[in-house]
Amino acid sequence: MTRVVEAVAAEYGDRLNWEKIVTKDLAGAKRYQGFSKSLGRPAPVPCIVIEGELVFEVTPSTEELKACIDTYLKTS
Repeated sequence: MTRVVEAVAAEYGDRLNWEKIVTKDLAGAKRYQGFSKSLGRPAPVPCIVIEGELVFEVTPSTEELKACIDTYLKTS
């Protein structure tokens, strides 16, 4: 999933900030726990979250991810 995000993110330049959360690290584990709590269930791993909303539980195609990001950029 990271490869898809990296490929797509490069096309947006400064308009898009993204972060890979590593759940094996303490900070990542705490963030995962908090997000899971907000979902009311364990968050899927891997997943893509935009603006605190779970948008992909499985790896999207680059076209699907671009369309989703475009929607969020238009509304923000």
